[in-house]
Amino acid sequence: MSRSPLAGLAALTAGFLLGLFATIAASSAHAAPAMWRVTGPRSEVYLFGTLHALQPDAQWRTPAYDAAYARASTVWFEADLGTADPATMGMIVSRYGVDPERGLSEKLAVADLTALKGEADMDRIEHLRPWAAALMLSMQPVLAKGARMDSGVDLIVTRQARSGGKTIRTFETLEEQARMFASLPESAEVQYLADVIHERHPTLAKRVRFNPNASAAAFEKQWLAGDLARLGPGLMGGLAHDNPALYDVLLKRRNLTWADKLTAELAATEGVELVNVGALHMVGPDGLPALLAARGFKVERVQ
Repeated sequence: MSRSPLAGLAALTAGFLLGLFATIAASSAHAAPAMWRVTGPRSEVYLFGTLHALQPDAQWRTPAYDAAYARASTVWFEADLGTADPATMGMIVSRYGVDPERGLSEKLAVADLTALKGEADMDRIEHLRPWAAALMLSMQPVLAKGARMDSGVDLIVTRQARSGGKTIRTFETLEEQARMFASLPESAEVQYLADVIHERHPTLAKRVRFNPNASAAAFEKQWLAGDLARLGPGLMGGLAHDNPALYDVLLKRRNLTWADKLTAELAATEGVELVNVGALHMVGPDGLPALLAARGFKVERVQ
């Protein structure tokens, strides 16, 4: 496995698919990255929607976030990024992200394959599964604009929580994340890769409703302002309708599982916990705030 696709996939294990958001109603909270407080019988959980890669000078911390962090004895993340070493990632990619029998050249439409050859060295990615190639390609514009994984919320807060003696919990392992994508039907994988290609080559498709490569700078600015309503239409578009299998794997099933875990925490524990996961997981009827509200908890947007 070459360094280039492996590096791209390792970056994506910080939550997968940087910057994907859906529409949520605007609130009266001050402009800042969105955060909610969920109140249980004897406990509180703060939900903070992150960006996994940011410009090094991004100013995202606020007094409200710092207060929630200070009160929290337990801090949650999507996965343990400390396990994303090259050896581990190489094993995960070789197990779930490679098809040694049929390459991308056999799966993509001719026009899509031609466009892809202009974007990447096919000798390096030919035997990646479509979902893995799509994830790698979708990170390139973001990182090319100067965003860095080690400047993202997840890694910064992980380091802080470890040095500060907080209890760290995760919803998934990196292998579980890869296994979810590997469970996609091939048609959904190919469509996902085609959508990434089409966004860079609009003449190939009449419309691109799933836009993983739109302006990283604009997304960061809107995220910093807590403007989730503007982020949604350009990013998620009609993903739930156009590629329901991908939507189900990427968002719906994961959020339901996470909501179940947080419901148990809220019902059984005392104190404060802080959840840091990609902002995608906070929005719409399948987002964590909506799911926890539907379970009877008081959910307030506090930032």
